[in-house]
Amino acid sequence: MSEKAGSQSGGSPEASGVTVGDIQELIRRKEEIEAQIKANYEVLESQKGIGMNEPLVDCEGYPRADVDLYQVRTARHNIVCLQNDHKAVMKQVEDALHQLHARDKEKQARDLAEAHREALSRGQSQGLSPPQAFAKVNSVSPGSPASIAGLQVDDEILEFGSVNTQNFQSLQNIGSVVQHSEGKPLNVTVMRRGEKHQLRLVPTRWAGKGLLGCNIIPLQR
Repeated sequence: MSEKAGSQSGGSPEASGVTVGDIQELIRRKEEIEAQIKANYEVLESQKGIGMNEPLVDCEGYPRADVDLYQVRTARHNIVCLQNDHKAVMKQVEDALHQLHARDKEKQARDLAEAHREALSRGQSQGLSPPQAFAKVNSVSPGSPASIAGLQVDDEILEFGSVNTQNFQSLQNIGSVVQHSEGKPLNVTVMRRGEKHQLRLVPTRWAGKGLLGCNIIPLQR
């Protein structure tokens, strides 16, 4: 009986190949061994309630006649062997669970890293590079709304209100936004010496010509 259990419990699952099915098989083996241990204890119980340590000789040193000595010795031997098998299987279950959890943790880390790489790749493919300028400031009049807003000569315009690289067609786009925004602040984004600047420009009537007081020319890309 114990030899069968011992041969079943020999060898641990490969660390790289542990599956839930392997663990379930180990648990099934553990329960089988526990059932065999219980059966052998029942054999002992049937022999005058004798256990693992009671003497098998009487007070005069003769073999006890009230119990089946062969059954008792066999059951005791089986229990010792099965308990060793049980301990080995429990160690295999513990190791397999550790391996399975470690592999799951590694897989989660790999999946997270892969998702991060995909997000970066997707972001690059969708053009998360700096927006391109579509116009340039080539003059700014002192005291003008453009000057007050901080516009400078050679500023390259990335956004002018609702106008950007994607929808810019001609300077009329900017002129239309300016005409419809008199007295209202416009968000203007410019690139100046490699740095992006956010400005607030309010088209306003002033002493000079127009509502801005600056000259803008389109950029040829």
